[in-house]
Amino acid sequence: MSNVTRRDFLSISGIAAAGLGLAGCSGGGDTKSPDAAPDAATEDKVGAPEDLVKAAKEEGTLVVYGSCEEDYLAEACNHFQELYGIEVQYQRLSTGEVQAKIEEENGNPSGDVWFGGTTDPYNVATAEGLLEPYKANNASHILKPKYMDADGNWYGIYTGLLGIMYNKDELERKGIDAPKDFKDLLDEKYKGLIWSSNYNTAGTAKLIINTAIQKYGHDEGIQFLVDLDKNIAVYTKSGSGPSKNIGTGECTIGLGFLHDGIYQIVDNGYENIGLQIPESGTSCEVGATAIFKGCKHENAAKLWIEYALSPECVGLAAQNGSYQFLVIDNAEQPQVAKDYGLDPDNVMDYDFEDAKENTKKYVEEVMNALGGGDDRFKTE
Repeated sequence: MSNVTRRDFLSISGIAAAGLGLAGCSGGGDTKSPDAAPDAATEDKVGAPEDLVKAAKEEGTLVVYGSCEEDYLAEACNHFQELYGIEVQYQRLSTGEVQAKIEEENGNPSGDVWFGGTTDPYNVATAEGLLEPYKANNASHILKPKYMDADGNWYGIYTGLLGIMYNKDELERKGIDAPKDFKDLLDEKYKGLIWSSNYNTAGTAKLIINTAIQKYGHDEGIQFLVDLDKNIAVYTKSGSGPSKNIGTGECTIGLGFLHDGIYQIVDNGYENIGLQIPESGTSCEVGATAIFKGCKHENAAKLWIEYALSPECVGLAAQNGSYQFLVIDNAEQPQVAKDYGLDPDNVMDYDFEDAKENTKKYVEEVMNALGGGDDRFKTE
């Protein structure tokens, strides 16, 4: 990873990443098989075996690509470094950007672990053999099987509801009612008022595609997205992009995760934001973490997975404006999400296997149906 600036690649200790030899390589000979559970005889405060902690400390470095919000990412990385004395370097990228990066690196990754972001791109990477299976001790705390990959390629750390956000003042000024459901967004009165996220870069957008296809059927789902495109003004690179522009009125209606809207209301004071859970039902993301196959710091990566599946890590989310529901049984849920009426169990039965097998194909089909996409889909 040459010529990486501090702006683009952050190190907790302030050391420039470019000088640290971050080219990926296969794990060393002292690491355990990913199919074998760690020896749990002696555990540290997050539930990691003593021998794993020791091996991770000997490696001394961990490189994290994070697709959650940067405040949470930074705090989690900082806390991991404080706990173990392992230097943590991190970079915030959308899930689609991480997916594209590890596909290009093809088993020789410059990063060690992926943290946060919805699982649809994780599933694409799993199908392509780019993630390293690992049997984590702390996986025993995961609440439901759907919150983890059956083979240990990724583990869920949070879940959040896909929904509609809107600026109350702008809709009132325009004399327009707020949309109540996904198909309401197709109404011509919303033309030019809707922001969504880019199917090429955002995991949220890939979830939108899968949700539409699973709700309405393959052909009708793609047609729904083609019709929706006629009303969309902006496709943001990241899934949280629409929510960040609703309070200011630049975006009138946004499609994304409702916990991002809660952050704008609670932390940024935008009380003019309304939240709508689609009346016909919606899907939920599972935000995940995973190890990149062929990573340089395999033991530190495994230790990160144990940490990410502990209250030590996920408890930092709500303290840093990330109000998703947590998916482990020994962590405290964020009350604010419940206060706004969100319920992680009140969602459609999302087919994760279909998403794993077909997300990449569905993205290609949607983009083809959109004629390849116009300037709204440019990422540079």
